Amino acid sequence: MPYLTSPVVPAGTLNRVPQPSLPTGDGLLLRPWHARDAPAVHAAFQDPLMHQWHIKAADSEEEVAGWITQWQQCWKDEREAQWAVVDADTDALLGRVALREILLGDGCAEVAYWTVAGARGRGVAVRATTTLTRWAFEEVGLHRLELSHATANEASCRVAAKAGFAAEGTRRSALLHPDGWHDMHLHARVRGD
Repeated sequence: MPYLTSPVVPAGTLNRVPQPSLPTGDGLLLRPWHARDAPAVHAAFQDPLMHQWHIKAADSEEEVAGWITQWQQCWKDEREAQWAVVDADTDALLGRVALREILLGDGCAEVAYWTVAGARGRGVAVRATTTLTRWAFEEVGLHRLELSHATANEASCRVAAKAGFAAEGTRRSALLHPDGWHDMHLHARVRGD
C-alpha cells in the first residue's frame, strides 16, 4: 500500500557522505568516534553519576571499543549518529552527543548526551546539543527532535531547556534503571522553533 506522503528525509541522506565533524564555534568540536577514544570513554563510565542516570556500564576498554565500532556502523545504517564532544584545541574528550532512533522517513530522531565529570557545569552538553540540533534541522532536514531524561535528573532537564527543547510531558514508569523504574520527562524541538 503506497504512502500518501513522501519521506521527510530520503534514505541515503546520511550514509552517502562520511560523518561530518561539527564545530560549535566556541571551543568545542563534535567529531566522529575513533578507536583511540576507548580508554577515555571507559574512564568516563567509571563515574558514579554515569551509573545513576545511564542504563549501561563499561566493564573494559575492549567493551567500549566494541561500542565505538557499533557507533561507526550505525552511521552507515542510518540508525544512529554518535559524536565525541572534544576540546577543539586539545582533542580531550568532554562528552558525547547523539541522534538515536533516527527515522529519516518520518523526519525525527532522539537526542542523547553525557559529559565527563570534569566538563560538567561548563555548558558542554548545551553547546553540543545546540550545534547538533542546528545541523539536524538545517543540513539533514529532520523535522522533530525528542529528548528524554529521568524526571529526577534536574541537570539534564536544565540542558534540555537551555538548548530550546520544550517540555511536552511525563512518560510514567518509562525506563528501568538499576534502582528501579523512572518516570521520564519528554522534551522536543521542531524545525522552526
